[in-house]
Amino acid sequence: MTDQAWLERALELAERGRGTTAPNPIVGAVLVRDGEAVGEGWHERAGGAHAEVVALEAAGERARGATFYVTLEPCAHQGRTPPCADALVEAGVARVVAAVGDPNPETDGAGFGRLRAAGIDVDLPGGALEWRARVQNEAFRVWVAEGRPFVVYKAAITLDGRVTVPGARWVTGEESRRRVHELRADVDAVAVGMGTVRADDPQLTARDVGAERQPRRLAFGRGPLSPGSGLELLGGPLEDELTQLAEEGVQSLLLEGGPTLATAFVAGGLVDKLMLFVAPTLAGAGPHWLGELPEPLTLLRPTTERVGEDLLVTAYLRTP
Repeated sequence: MTDQAWLERALELAERGRGTTAPNPIVGAVLVRDGEAVGEGWHERAGGAHAEVVALEAAGERARGATFYVTLEPCAHQGRTPPCADALVEAGVARVVAAVGDPNPETDGAGFGRLRAAGIDVDLPGGALEWRARVQNEAFRVWVAEGRPFVVYKAAITLDGRVTVPGARWVTGEESRRRVHELRADVDAVAVGMGTVRADDPQLTARDVGAERQPRRLAFGRGPLSPGSGLELLGGPLEDELTQLAEEGVQSLLLEGGPTLATAFVAGGLVDKLMLFVAPTLAGAGPHWLGELPEPLTLLRPTTERVGEDLLVTAYLRTP
């Protein structure tokens, strides 16, 4: 197997920790010697052994002289567990192939530096696997690197970019609406603007998708909220509110607001990812999902997916 194939296996292993490692990233690792996997591991839970250590323990003495494939740069600092870079050096690993570096600007490259200082070859192939590794931990990477949540803006729109259809309750179909509930179940917080609160009084809960927990439900803007509202009002500058949310452990934020909120976040450079559910409808009237911007923005890695009768367009505004 090639380096790419082994890294793909490590990425698959990392996904086994999805939902149980917060606030840590998900990480997968494979030790290979003489073309054979001799140890595999993934990070299962915060405070538990990291993927590197799990794989090394599985390999035992077979780790000496082996090539180590890992989805994220091995840590070089003492946290709740010892540095993984030191464990790799002590195990006698000959080569490390990593998909992507550490997003923390204070520790980025420290793990690789420690490995190279010990005479271990370090390779970062880059390309599509690097992007996959970045996306795999996109919320964690932005939270650590920028001190704010990873922000996803979601909208249901018509083919002519409207957020309402005259005479209709919904813009998109049932399958798209279910996907939105799945998105809510996966993020730490969901938010709208006060205009949406006054118009729709949304619940913002994840319903009928087996959600193990509910996200924090937020409203940006000036209140007041109605008595008994389950939303939290955030009325300060957006950057300040996002910083506070990050300090409270919110790594991912799903925005579902209208054009005013979308424009404020996009124009402020605070949206990382767009998810537009496009219905096969021409509304012909009504507000567009986004207002005027100070300058054009180029989207990164756009993809499309059929969701029922709708089309989901996903793209990034910045590299995670």
